[in-house]
Amino acid sequence: MSIKFIILGCGSSMGVPRADGFFGNCNPNIKKNYRTRCSALIKTSDENILIDTSPDLRQQLLRHKIKKINKVYYSHMHADQTHGINDLRSFFINSKKQVNIFADKYTTKILKQSFSYCFNSYSREYPATLRLNKLSKNSNINHKNKKIKIKSIEVEHGKVKSNCFIIDKKLAYITDVSNIYKKDFLYFRNLKYLIIDCLWYNYHPSHFNLEKSLYFIKKFKPKNAILSNLSPVLDYKVLKKKLPKNVVPAHDGLTLVL
Repeated sequence: MSIKFIILGCGSSMGVPRADGFFGNCNPNIKKNYRTRCSALIKTSDENILIDTSPDLRQQLLRHKIKKINKVYYSHMHADQTHGINDLRSFFINSKKQVNIFADKYTTKILKQSFSYCFNSYSREYPATLRLNKLSKNSNINHKNKKIKIKSIEVEHGKVKSNCFIIDKKLAYITDVSNIYKKDFLYFRNLKYLIIDCLWYNYHPSHFNLEKSLYFIKKFKPKNAILSNLSPVLDYKVLKKKLPKNVVPAHDGLTLVL
């Protein structure tokens, strides 16, 4: 079994369509225009590792028949990355063990404030379901009795910090970013896959737009690039026609093999 990377959701903060039914420029007759909020899954022979808990997490896990979650890595504290956290309770019930989650100091602070019941036992009926851990710059996941490296790299996301994850020096996942520090460029070069933020066409202070996404793709030269965090502005087919051959828009359920 190879390591699989599943894009569970590739939509921007309100998804496509939004809760009010707004599709923007997206054609509702195209299945790939239906986008839940961003989460991803690293699937190894031994573990399922979740990146972010989107508000659509329950729907995403059911769609892919995910029966266990071993670890969760958080990119940052925003609602569209964290507000599905309560759905992790199912995995505590099944395993009788707290699920280990990993977050930086900014995200940890917000999680403790907003979801204290997940980390504190209030009664025998409602025990703590999650265990908070410090997100390290380098960590490991298990695959076929081997240790696979995950590197966490801090990037700018408007006025806050976000974390990019690089798996086995082959795939980088970076869905919320406005700037990558030059000192970290070497980690992004010549990857097999670069999954990168692309909110819309115009400038945005907290996200890459299409021009900036393509600029970094050209600079880093991945074999394949996938645009994610897509807003209702970006119709799948229209966007795809504008892209180089090695670049595609993401869609929910897109599965990559490392």
